Amino acid sequence: MNHTLLILSSFGYLAILFAIAYFAEKKTATGTSFLRNPYIYSLSLAVYCTAWTYYGSVGRAASNGLEFLTVYIGPTMFAPLWWIVLRKIIRICKIQRISTIADFISSRYGKNIALGGFVTLLSVLALIPYISIQIKAISNSFDILWYGTTNLSSILPTRAVQVWKDTALYITILLAIFSIFFGTREVEATERHEGLVTAIAFESIVKLLAFLAVGIFVCYFVFTDVSSIFTQAAKIPELVKHFTIQEPNETRSWFWLCLVSGLAIICLPRQFQVSVVENTNEKHLNKAIWIFPLYLFLINLFVLPIALGGQIMFEKGVVDADTFVLAFPLSKGYNILALITYIGGLSAATSMIIVETIALSTMISNNLILPVLAGPELHETFRSGLNRFPIYLRRASIIAILLFAYLYFKSVSHGYSLVSIGLTSFVGVAQFAPAMIGGIFWKRGTKDGALAGLLSGAFIWFYTLIIPSMVGAKILPESIISHGLFDLAWLNPYSLFGLTGFDPISHGMFWSICVNTGLYIIVSLNTTQTTSEHNQAEIFVDIFKYSTAFESTVAWKGTAYIPDIRSLLENFLGRERATEAMSHFEQNHENTQNDAKIADAKLVNYAEKMLAGAIGTASARIMVSSVVKDEEIRIDDVVDILKETQQVLELNKKLEQKSLELEELTGKLQETNEKLLKLDELKDDFLSTVTHELRTPMTSIRALSEILYDNPDMEMGERQTFLNTVVKETERISRLISQVLDLEKFEAGKVQLQGNTLNIKELMREAIVALRGMTQEKNIHISVEIKDSGFDVWGDRDMLFQVLMNLLSNAIKFTKDQILIELKKDKNLIFIVIEDNGKGISKDLHLSIFDKFYQVKNNNINKPQGSGLGLAITQKMVALHEGDIWIENKISGEGARFVVSLPINHKKHE
Repeated sequence: MNHTLLILSSFGYLAILFAIAYFAEKKTATGTSFLRNPYIYSLSLAVYCTAWTYYGSVGRAASNGLEFLTVYIGPTMFAPLWWIVLRKIIRICKIQRISTIADFISSRYGKNIALGGFVTLLSVLALIPYISIQIKAISNSFDILWYGTTNLSSILPTRAVQVWKDTALYITILLAIFSIFFGTREVEATERHEGLVTAIAFESIVKLLAFLAVGIFVCYFVFTDVSSIFTQAAKIPELVKHFTIQEPNETRSWFWLCLVSGLAIICLPRQFQVSVVENTNEKHLNKAIWIFPLYLFLINLFVLPIALGGQIMFEKGVVDADTFVLAFPLSKGYNILALITYIGGLSAATSMIIVETIALSTMISNNLILPVLAGPELHETFRSGLNRFPIYLRRASIIAILLFAYLYFKSVSHGYSLVSIGLTSFVGVAQFAPAMIGGIFWKRGTKDGALAGLLSGAFIWFYTLIIPSMVGAKILPESIISHGLFDLAWLNPYSLFGLTGFDPISHGMFWSICVNTGLYIIVSLNTTQTTSEHNQAEIFVDIFKYSTAFESTVAWKGTAYIPDIRSLLENFLGRERATEAMSHFEQNHENTQNDAKIADAKLVNYAEKMLAGAIGTASARIMVSSVVKDEEIRIDDVVDILKETQQVLELNKKLEQKSLELEELTGKLQETNEKLLKLDELKDDFLSTVTHELRTPMTSIRALSEILYDNPDMEMGERQTFLNTVVKETERISRLISQVLDLEKFEAGKVQLQGNTLNIKELMREAIVALRGMTQEKNIHISVEIKDSGFDVWGDRDMLFQVLMNLLSNAIKFTKDQILIELKKDKNLIFIVIEDNGKGISKDLHLSIFDKFYQVKNNNINKPQGSGLGLAITQKMVALHEGDIWIENKISGEGARFVVSLPINHKKHE
């Protein structure tokens, strides 16, 4: 390949990344943040897919078949849990201004310096090999294109001696410059890197598209299609193993590999950086939960076809399986595609190196160096005019990390596959999981427990995975592997304590994580938490409970002066940023200034959190304690304050709820009072009406009786007329009294059905006959329509007969000259419809017409006077039969239409 084109393409791609980052930073300055886009955030998580994924997955698939999928199945299975675990971590880090995973673990266990320092050392030790394989991938792919050959064995030996011509060295230097530019411009590590994250998201798209392009080329240009690759591979016995999981040991390995990769997605410092520190909105996790697994699926879509195709096409041993992705386009003369493939690999490696070195450099600065410089012996000197010092420390750390990664590549990793080294690093960072996950869900976890677990897990990881790699590099004697340490077989790094049947990664993961978790729990249960530990445990575990209250809680007591606090902030944040921070505090808190210039506890707490973003929680605690002239607040006070704050919030909520309930109750009482007033009014009207109704017939009876008494010689015909009137008035009184008594029985629930099987059609005929005199007198025509057959129901004959009589009598009173009766059935119901052509009833009265005493309170309606109890009693009778009665609007013409529904199969059990 043309050397100039290769160099220009490499620098041109890096220039594009610079441009994207610069553009993103400019947009942020104008108020537009790309980090507010959930898709940018989700794509940045694909920094998980490094050169190991781009090149190494094919190499792993070529040697281990489907096992390469475990590295992606684990994160995919863990992704739904992000809303529970990762969201909680994000909330904690926002509240406490935590910027690294070491800071997170240190802060949880009382802001312990030793714990944060050890996490940092373990991270560096675990990840330098991982960074080295990224340098290896970039260097090897560059050399392959530069020399135009896919046989690395013909390149590396001749170049190993000439360091000044070493591609890897120049790549390392270039990446150091790039990382410094992107990640160490701001003092505060919690400040989000808009440009960096946007560039990482762009790189994620580039490496995905490049890998898919190679996959399509291999499957549909080199071979006929995907099926042809698998068909040819199936004919080669040594490739058949790639299609299935053949042994129980492989199933066991799958479990541990899925577990370690699932934990790595949270425990890797670079993943913590992009998923937690760079997160602007917890709701972005909703998108990431499905976008990230989809990305993993797409980037692995052609891994197995490329791996099988490479073994079919290339002679064994001539082309390294890790370079199959480049070898295909080169071997076919597609140099442009090979260049695109190289750019994709460059994207995968550079994104990992940049983010990882930024995260590690912050950890080294905040958890190793600054706590020492901020100690009681040196802090006075250290505090003077060194506000840019943390930045210089991080830049120096980036250079040191990449230099050590380069040396590791030259001495060790050049002899190992990308995946084997990457998985070793995964097991190392997985040791953070018990202290991290346990720390956010278990309040009882202690600093001693976390430290014991981490030390033991790290030691076993180093012994079972790092020592063998050093043996392979000829740094340690081979007898450690062949005979065990000190010739003790049970100390063999690959079969520790006699455990066999595991691959090296699964074996190391099993022992390290089990011992780590066990000691974390056992030691925590047998040790006592300090004041600070208890305080942090309360906040971390119940972060959603305290996240709104924690900003105002008091974490310090004693005397501190505002000028000292301001000076402390200026030393590390700079004068402008410190002034801005103090102004922000004063705007949100009243009465912070006083004549004595004494800082209240809220200001001290605020200053500590601002410093934590710049120099880490442990160093911030040391620096703040140097200006506070009294002891740290006791745990009882802190917990009481937190609980009191929460209790006040809960009490406010309860008071609001009680207030709403009281308002609702007041409304109900008013409504009930209005109903009682109406009932009282109805009672008075009813008594007045009943009295009137009784007085009228009684007056008539008395008058007629006196006439008959005073005129014994009255003619028989006239006497008979008077007596007939007396009888009718007596019946009228009897009916009124009967209605009142019947209603009282219904209200008291004293009425029982005397039931048997009845035929509604026959009962209706009897009612019509009984009222024939009234209909003939008023010249009313009654027509009956029967649309079905079989109208038997179970019920009380007298009561149902009374219902029909009441409704027919009511219709006779109001109709002009015609009444229509319909009998019909629908499913298990019989419907009785009685319709007249009178004046009708207004729609707004359809419900109230069945109220007790309705006629009493509506004397203005044009209807015959009465007690107003007839329809109320009718409704009660129908309800006893589990039926219903209502009024419908007529389709055409005037009049009222009453409908009664009765169940056919109803039977009241007494």
